[in-house]
Amino acid sequence: MIRLGRSVARRQQRALRTATPGPLAEFLRAGSPGRDTPLADLPLLALDIETTGLDPRTDRVLSLGWVPVDGGRVVLGGAGHVVVSDAGEVGQSATVHGITDDALATGSRLDEVLPEVLAALSGRVLLAHFARIETEFLGSACERLWGAGMPCEVVDTFELERRAVGGVWGGATPPGALRLWAARQRRGLPVYRAHEALTDALACAELYLAQRAELEARSPGTTTTLRQVVA
Repeated sequence: MIRLGRSVARRQQRALRTATPGPLAEFLRAGSPGRDTPLADLPLLALDIETTGLDPRTDRVLSLGWVPVDGGRVVLGGAGHVVVSDAGEVGQSATVHGITDDALATGSRLDEVLPEVLAALSGRVLLAHFARIETEFLGSACERLWGAGMPCEVVDTFELERRAVGGVWGGATPPGALRLWAARQRRGLPVYRAHEALTDALACAELYLAQRAELEARSPGTTTTLRQVVA
Protein backbone atom coordinates (compact mmCIF):
# COMPACT_ATOMS: atom_id res chain seq x y z
CA MET A 1 0.00 0.00 0.00
CA ILE A 2 1.37 3.41 -1.00
CA ARG A 3 1.58 5.84 1.91
CA LEU A 4 1.10 9.45 0.90
CA GLY A 5 1.20 12.79 2.62
CA ARG A 6 -2.15 13.08 4.37
CA SER A 7 -3.42 16.05 2.39
CA VAL A 8 -2.46 14.51 -0.95
CA ALA A 9 -4.03 11.17 -0.02
CA ARG A 10 -7.28 12.83 1.04
CA ARG A 11 -7.43 14.97 -2.10
CA GLN A 12 -6.78 11.95 -4.30
CA GLN A 13 -9.55 10.01 -2.56
CA ARG A 14 -12.00 12.89 -2.95
CA ALA A 15 -11.08 13.32 -6.61
CA LEU A 16 -11.51 9.60 -7.26
CA ARG A 17 -15.04 9.70 -5.86
CA THR A 18 -16.10 12.35 -8.38
CA ALA A 19 -13.95 11.46 -11.40
CA THR A 20 -15.65 9.74 -14.30
CA PRO A 21 -14.17 6.41 -15.43
CA GLY A 22 -11.11 6.86 -17.60
CA PRO A 23 -7.46 7.99 -17.56
CA LEU A 24 -7.78 10.32 -14.56
CA ALA A 25 -9.42 7.68 -12.37
CA GLU A 26 -6.68 5.22 -13.31
CA PHE A 27 -4.03 7.81 -12.45
CA LEU A 28 -5.62 8.52 -9.07
CA ARG A 29 -5.84 4.83 -8.21
CA ALA A 30 -2.11 4.42 -8.87
CA GLY A 31 -1.32 6.97 -6.15
CA SER A 32 2.00 8.71 -5.59
CA PRO A 33 5.26 7.55 -3.96
CA GLY A 34 5.26 7.86 -0.18
CA ARG A 35 7.07 10.77 1.41
CA ASP A 36 9.52 8.40 3.11
CA THR A 37 10.79 7.21 -0.29
CA PRO A 38 14.57 7.82 -0.52
CA LEU A 39 15.53 10.18 -3.34
CA ALA A 40 17.82 7.44 -4.65
CA ASP A 41 14.70 5.34 -5.36
CA LEU A 42 12.26 8.12 -6.23
CA PRO A 43 10.52 8.02 -9.63
CA LEU A 44 9.67 11.50 -10.95
CA LEU A 45 8.41 12.96 -14.19
CA ALA A 46 9.89 16.31 -15.19
CA LEU A 47 7.12 18.16 -17.02
CA ASP A 48 6.88 21.51 -18.76
CA ILE A 49 3.81 23.14 -20.30
CA GLU A 50 3.82 26.02 -22.76
CA THR A 51 0.63 28.09 -22.70
CA THR A 52 -0.90 31.22 -24.20
CA GLY A 53 -0.82 32.89 -20.77
CA LEU A 54 -0.89 32.27 -17.03
CA ASP A 55 -4.62 31.88 -16.31
CA PRO A 56 -6.06 28.37 -16.89
CA ARG A 57 -9.57 29.86 -16.96
CA THR A 58 -8.88 31.92 -20.08
CA ASP A 59 -5.58 30.68 -21.52
CA ARG A 60 -4.83 27.44 -23.34
CA VAL A 61 -2.17 24.73 -23.35
CA LEU A 62 0.01 24.84 -26.48
CA SER A 63 2.51 22.04 -25.89
CA LEU A 64 3.76 19.63 -23.26
CA GLY A 65 7.15 18.01 -22.82
CA TRP A 66 8.22 15.44 -20.26
CA VAL A 67 11.07 13.16 -19.28
CA PRO A 68 11.23 10.55 -16.48
CA VAL A 69 13.81 10.74 -13.70
CA ASP A 70 14.47 7.45 -11.91
CA GLY A 71 16.49 8.13 -8.78
CA GLY A 72 19.58 9.88 -10.13
CA ARG A 73 19.08 9.02 -13.79
CA VAL A 74 17.30 10.97 -16.52
CA VAL A 75 15.55 8.42 -18.76
CA LEU A 76 15.65 9.97 -22.21
CA GLY A 77 13.99 6.90 -23.72
CA GLY A 78 10.81 7.82 -21.86
CA ALA A 79 10.73 11.43 -23.02
CA GLY A 80 7.73 12.80 -24.88
CA HIS A 81 6.58 16.00 -26.55
CA VAL A 82 3.21 16.95 -28.00
CA VAL A 83 1.67 20.06 -29.57
CA VAL A 84 -1.99 20.75 -28.78
CA SER A 85 -4.18 21.59 -31.74
CA ASP A 86 -7.26 23.00 -29.98
CA ALA A 87 -5.58 26.00 -28.39
CA GLY A 88 -6.93 28.46 -30.96
CA GLU A 89 -4.60 31.18 -32.22
CA VAL A 90 -1.36 31.69 -30.31
CA GLY A 91 -1.37 35.49 -30.69
CA GLN A 92 1.50 37.43 -29.12
CA SER A 93 2.59 34.45 -27.01
CA ALA A 94 4.35 33.09 -30.12
CA THR A 95 7.15 35.60 -29.47
CA VAL A 96 7.95 33.69 -26.26
CA HIS A 97 7.58 30.00 -27.16
CA GLY A 98 7.96 30.12 -30.96
CA ILE A 99 4.92 27.89 -31.59
CA THR A 100 3.03 29.06 -34.67
CA ASP A 101 -0.59 28.57 -35.70
CA ASP A 102 0.64 26.26 -38.49
CA ALA A 103 2.42 24.08 -35.92
CA LEU A 104 -0.75 23.85 -33.84
CA ALA A 105 -2.72 22.73 -36.87
CA THR A 106 -0.60 19.55 -37.02
CA GLY A 107 -0.97 18.78 -33.31
CA SER A 108 -3.37 16.64 -31.28
CA ARG A 109 -6.42 17.58 -29.23
CA LEU A 110 -5.92 18.05 -25.51
CA ASP A 111 -8.35 15.22 -24.73
CA GLU A 112 -6.11 12.93 -26.81
CA VAL A 113 -2.90 14.23 -25.22
CA LEU A 114 -3.79 14.16 -21.52
CA PRO A 115 -4.24 10.37 -21.25
CA GLU A 116 -0.65 9.97 -22.48
CA VAL A 117 0.61 12.52 -19.95
CA LEU A 118 -1.33 10.93 -17.07
CA ALA A 119 0.01 7.50 -18.00
CA ALA A 120 3.58 8.85 -17.99
CA LEU A 121 3.00 10.51 -14.59
CA SER A 122 1.25 7.50 -13.02
CA GLY A 123 3.04 6.34 -9.87
CA ARG A 124 5.54 9.20 -10.11
CA VAL A 125 6.11 12.59 -8.51
CA LEU A 126 5.53 15.63 -10.68
CA LEU A 127 8.76 17.61 -11.13
CA ALA A 128 8.60 21.15 -12.55
CA HIS A 129 10.08 24.62 -12.22
CA PHE A 130 7.46 26.98 -10.77
CA ALA A 131 5.09 24.02 -10.76
CA ARG A 132 1.95 26.09 -10.21
CA ILE A 133 1.62 26.46 -14.00
CA GLU A 134 1.67 22.71 -14.56
CA THR A 135 -0.59 21.80 -11.64
CA GLU A 136 -3.19 24.50 -12.34
CA PHE A 137 -3.46 23.92 -16.09
CA LEU A 138 -3.48 20.12 -15.78
CA GLY A 139 -5.93 20.23 -12.89
CA SER A 140 -8.26 22.56 -14.78
CA ALA A 141 -8.14 20.37 -17.90
CA CYS A 142 -8.84 17.21 -15.89
CA GLU A 143 -11.83 18.86 -14.24
CA ARG A 144 -13.27 19.79 -17.64
CA LEU A 145 -12.70 16.35 -19.14
CA TRP A 146 -13.29 13.97 -16.23
CA GLY A 147 -14.97 15.98 -13.48
CA ALA A 148 -12.12 16.10 -10.94
CA GLY A 149 -8.72 17.68 -10.38
CA MET A 150 -5.31 16.00 -10.47
CA PRO A 151 -3.82 16.06 -6.94
CA CYS A 152 -0.34 14.55 -6.72
CA GLU A 153 2.97 14.94 -4.93
CA VAL A 154 5.07 17.75 -6.43
CA VAL A 155 8.74 18.68 -6.34
CA ASP A 156 9.29 22.25 -7.49
CA THR A 157 12.86 23.19 -8.46
CA PHE A 158 11.88 26.87 -8.12
CA GLU A 159 11.05 26.26 -4.45
CA LEU A 160 14.22 24.21 -3.94
CA GLU A 161 16.23 27.09 -5.40
CA ARG A 162 14.47 29.59 -3.16
CA ARG A 163 15.48 27.51 -0.15
CA ALA A 164 19.05 27.13 -1.44
CA VAL A 165 19.70 30.84 -2.01
CA GLY A 166 17.61 32.19 0.86
CA GLY A 167 19.66 34.74 2.74
CA VAL A 168 22.57 34.62 0.29
CA TRP A 169 21.92 38.21 -0.77
CA GLY A 170 21.14 39.35 2.77
CA GLY A 171 17.67 40.58 1.85
CA ALA A 172 15.20 40.39 -0.99
CA THR A 173 16.13 37.99 -3.78
CA PRO A 174 17.12 39.92 -6.95
CA PRO A 175 14.54 39.80 -9.78
CA GLY A 176 15.01 36.75 -11.98
CA ALA A 177 17.46 35.06 -9.62
CA LEU A 178 15.22 32.00 -9.19
CA ARG A 179 14.44 31.48 -12.86
CA LEU A 180 15.32 28.11 -14.34
CA TRP A 181 18.15 29.42 -16.46
CA ALA A 182 19.66 31.54 -13.67
CA ALA A 183 19.65 28.52 -11.35
CA ARG A 184 21.33 26.40 -14.02
CA GLN A 185 23.92 29.09 -14.72
CA ARG A 186 24.96 29.20 -11.06
CA ARG A 187 25.83 25.50 -11.33
CA GLY A 188 27.56 25.66 -14.69
CA LEU A 189 24.90 23.60 -16.44
CA PRO A 190 24.64 23.86 -20.25
CA VAL A 191 22.72 26.70 -21.89
CA TYR A 192 19.67 25.49 -23.83
CA ARG A 193 17.05 27.34 -25.82
CA ALA A 194 14.30 28.41 -23.41
CA HIS A 195 10.51 28.01 -23.74
CA GLU A 196 10.47 24.75 -25.66
CA ALA A 197 8.53 22.23 -23.59
CA LEU A 198 10.75 19.15 -23.89
CA THR A 199 13.96 21.16 -23.57
CA ASP A 200 12.65 22.94 -20.48
CA ALA A 201 11.57 19.61 -18.94
CA LEU A 202 15.08 18.21 -19.49
CA ALA A 203 16.61 21.40 -18.10
CA CYS A 204 14.43 21.08 -15.00
CA ALA A 205 15.42 17.42 -14.55
CA GLU A 206 19.12 18.28 -14.71
CA LEU A 207 18.69 21.16 -12.27
CA TYR A 208 16.88 18.89 -9.82
CA LEU A 209 19.74 16.39 -9.87
CA ALA A 210 22.22 19.18 -9.14
CA GLN A 211 20.05 20.53 -6.32
CA ARG A 212 19.61 17.04 -4.92
CA ALA A 213 23.39 16.49 -4.90
CA GLU A 214 23.87 19.75 -2.97
CA LEU A 215 21.16 18.80 -0.47
CA GLU A 216 22.64 15.36 0.15
CA ALA A 217 26.16 16.80 0.48
CA ARG A 218 24.95 18.94 3.39
CA SER A 219 23.86 15.81 5.30
CA PRO A 220 26.40 13.09 4.53
CA GLY A 221 25.60 9.66 5.86
CA THR A 222 21.86 10.30 6.09
CA THR A 223 19.10 9.23 3.73
CA THR A 224 17.34 12.13 2.02
CA THR A 225 13.70 11.42 1.22
CA LEU A 226 10.84 12.95 -0.71
CA ARG A 227 9.75 14.62 2.52
CA GLN A 228 12.78 16.93 2.35
CA VAL A 229 12.08 18.16 -1.20
CA VAL A 230 8.31 18.04 -1.64
CA ALA A 231 6.66 21.37 -2.42
